[in-house]
Amino acid sequence: MDHLIYTAYSGLAASMVQQRVIANNMANAQTTGFRAELLVAAPTTIKGNGLEARALADAQVRGASTRQGDLMQTGNPLDIALTGDTMLTVQPENGQAENGQAGEEAYTRRGDLSVDAGGTLINGDGLPVLGDNGPITVPPGAKLTIAADGTVLAAEPGQANAPPQAVGKLKLASTTGSDVEKGLDGLFRVTGGGVLPADDAARVIPGSLEKSNVNPTQVLVDMVAAQRLFDMRARVVSTAKDNDEKSTALMGLPA
Repeated sequence: MDHLIYTAYSGLAASMVQQRVIANNMANAQTTGFRAELLVAAPTTIKGNGLEARALADAQVRGASTRQGDLMQTGNPLDIALTGDTMLTVQPENGQAENGQAGEEAYTRRGDLSVDAGGTLINGDGLPVLGDNGPITVPPGAKLTIAADGTVLAAEPGQANAPPQAVGKLKLASTTGSDVEKGLDGLFRVTGGGVLPADDAARVIPGSLEKSNVNPTQVLVDMVAAQRLFDMRARVVSTAKDNDEKSTALMGLPA
């Protein structure tokens, strides 16, 4: 069988990966703080003594767009918008500390915060928000606000004249100079393990949220282009099949 069909099938596989990326970006066009995934496709050749007449297609997600999403004012004191390269530190699922060791950290741009039934500050994905000493917990019934430097302030409802007290500070990390990658859960982590240091100069915008940086119009254009590319690659598979059948028929002719 001609090697063309293997090349064509690798192209179809790359097109399927591309379609999944486009579908995921489209599904999260309205998700707060979502970063559009980026697909990188490259030719892959098998090194050897023979002639490199074919190149297989290799397509993988290689990160996410860092373009700033539009900001939306909400007036909610627990909503924060992150700007620049600042990331909010959260505790992912199954990332709790064990045996005195530090728990796993992950990073996100989603800043729609709230308080769960246990008094833990969580983001819109339900993940605990981390401070300097682990997940931030707040007094029950307290009126919460968040300062521009990430300090969480709590005021007692029955003490109107008492100044709010700091109950924790969000760990705001900068990704500048660090290699981070986006996981299947939508969270960013340091490549190869490790954590990002807190950035004391980082600032947030209280009462606002950052929208998804996905451009819906561009996603629709990419979807149409990806479908056409898939059809073209499917026709290549059909052509390779026809060529193989014709070659087999020629070999079967009487001498």
